[in-house]
Amino acid sequence: MSIVLYIAGIILANVVTAQFAPMHFGPFIVPMGTFLIGLTFMLRDRVQFIYGRKKTYLIILLALILSAITSRFLGDTLWIVIASAISFLISESTDTEIYTRLKVAIEYKVFWSGIVGGLLDSSIFVIIGLSPLTTGILPWNFIPMAILGQILFKSLMQMLGLLVLKTILRKNNFENILGKKEGEFYGKS
Repeated sequence: MSIVLYIAGIILANVVTAQFAPMHFGPFIVPMGTFLIGLTFMLRDRVQFIYGRKKTYLIILLALILSAITSRFLGDTLWIVIASAISFLISESTDTEIYTRLKVAIEYKVFWSGIVGGLLDSSIFVIIGLSPLTTGILPWNFIPMAILGQILFKSLMQMLGLLVLKTILRKNNFENILGKKEGEFYGKS
């Protein structure tokens, strides 16, 4: 079920981004799918926790292929698809490796791996997919705020998800939340 939720979240983020105009919060430009991407980093961590690092990379590859097909089908330009694929591969791989190497409580692994993954995803996608470097959708003077807006909202969604995770972990005394028991929450990759 975790794999399905992770892949569905990524595809849904593509659909939402394609169907709805970006929102503007003051100077920040935020695609609607951004609200889902922050949560997909947490879902990827859940997949890794349950299935391990090696299988997670296969699932990331499957999600990448399905995401690219979905984006192209929805009418995204080739540069948008390429930018999305590159940012996805780098951010998800980085998230996976940080999650693997941190030897702290699971909520901190989820937080730090997702924050770094979101920062990379936002920066790479906006520069490759939206800047005058390729598509020219945004002028250079809009790029910093587009990146910052995505980072802020991905981080916000991840923090909200993390608060829910911590509440559930405390309420259930750490048992069977992610399919494992308390002792396995710490230091497992």
